[in-house]
Amino acid sequence: MSMALKAHNGMSAAELPDVTWRKSARSGAYGNCVELAALDSGEIAMRNSRFPDGPALVYTRAEIAAFVAGARDGEFDDLAG
Repeated sequence: MSMALKAHNGMSAAELPDVTWRKSARSGAYGNCVELAALDSGEIAMRNSRFPDGPALVYTRAEIAAFVAGARDGEFDDLAG
């Protein structure tokens, strides 16, 4: 990511060309994945794989850790069907 570019919520994911987007190995082959990328700032960007140039949401590592812990604890199971 360019040093001059400050990542922010809602920016186009296309504005983050030098990041490596990753998705869960459990994601299907239908392009319905949440993808994450580590930013040079230490923050984490998130995007929808169906819209790779769409908006990116930017979170701190602490925010991502809290979300992952909640997911592991089943706090969002009711949202998954």
